[in-house]
Amino acid sequence: MEIKGRYKTKQLNELQEFLRGTGGAHFTAQDVLKYFQDKDLSIGKTTVYRRLEELVAEGSIKKYFIEEGSGACFEYIGGETHPMHYHLKCERCGKLFHLDCDEITCFEQHISEHHKFRIDPVRTVFYGICEACGKAEDGRDQQ
Repeated sequence: MEIKGRYKTKQLNELQEFLRGTGGAHFTAQDVLKYFQDKDLSIGKTTVYRRLEELVAEGSIKKYFIEEGSGACFEYIGGETHPMHYHLKCERCGKLFHLDCDEITCFEQHISEHHKFRIDPVRTVFYGICEACGKAEDGRDQQ
């Protein structure tokens, strides 16, 4: 990944390393700041936000607002086009999952054709309990 029109700096190299290491998982600006802090590297909060916005503008990362009033989260896509997808959010642990499912595509088409309404996948999140939290919850019920 090359951030266009930027000087090569240690910070930029580290940011690129962080993005490659996300493996498509969602992250926040705070995650980036923590990554730099854990590596004992200095970077300003403003610099992180500016770089993330530049990467959104050039198409290397996607930006999502999952909940009203919460900060943005990002997904590294490396400039490749990825199909739009919905998200699942666990109400217990807060983990966010991608939902790529043909059934949801059928539902989306049904809503469009029969109700004349287009759903925005970037802003649509389904809430519930993830498998791990569900198992932990089930284990407590059996005790």
